[in-house]
Amino acid sequence: MSALPPYASPLQRTWYYSFRVICGLIFFFLIFPILVILPLSFNAQDFFTFTKEMLALNPAGYSFKHYQDFFTNPDWQQALTNSVMIAPVATLLATSFGTIAAVGLSQSHVPYKPAIMAVLISPMIVPLIISAAGMYFFYSRIGLQGTYWGVVLAHSALGTPFVIITVTATLVGFDRSLVRASASLGANPVTTFFKVQMPLIIPGVVSGALFAFITSFDEVVVVLFLGSAGQKTLPWQMFTGLREQISPTILAVASLMVAISIVLLTVLEMLRRRSERLRGLTPG
Repeated sequence: MSALPPYASPLQRTWYYSFRVICGLIFFFLIFPILVILPLSFNAQDFFTFTKEMLALNPAGYSFKHYQDFFTNPDWQQALTNSVMIAPVATLLATSFGTIAAVGLSQSHVPYKPAIMAVLISPMIVPLIISAAGMYFFYSRIGLQGTYWGVVLAHSALGTPFVIITVTATLVGFDRSLVRASASLGANPVTTFFKVQMPLIIPGVVSGALFAFITSFDEVVVVLFLGSAGQKTLPWQMFTGLREQISPTILAVASLMVAISIVLLTVLEMLRRRSERLRGLTPG
């Protein structure tokens, strides 16, 4: 936002500074819980509160014991293994389905595009508990409830809308004459897609894939409905730890997941800027 001009009226000056104060308060409201979790994960005691030693910045009040418990506890490691096995496969399926759907909907001859788009992105609009209950009854009838592929397909359905939205946004600036030129030179649709379209929309595809991965990796409601003890993921293990045993290891896991999210969001921002440069929206 540009700086406040010297000729601004008192009302404009009031709004200028009030807007920044409001944005700062919202930012603080969103970030403060995360800032609390990070130091608590190094608590040397088995408490969810700051001890006197921590407040006094005494090294004796800090420890890596909760991180050590996460990397050595079989339950946490099994949950981590399940998450690592489920999220990438769900991301691959969501990215494939979402990219194909977005490219298909970008065609001018497709009828009822608004209605189709509304149906495809409905998983991110419908309350998650309703989607989970519907998936439970449907998957129970076809034998996928309590299976690995049941959870993977459910997570891919939740991640597909993010891919559709990001790829569709990337296709807005796509020059359709490139596809016609490729076809005139004898390339089939598959070759055209991988040689012409994919290099230009890859930032949107990767961005959608990262969103789908985060959705699957952090999701807990659907896996509670569809999963069994063999598909207990990290969020499920954290939820169990809060209900059945208050384990401070949850704070260490939460801190690690926050760190992963920050890395992924940084990659997303880098991809967004690269996409804008490729589309000529910002100077190189």
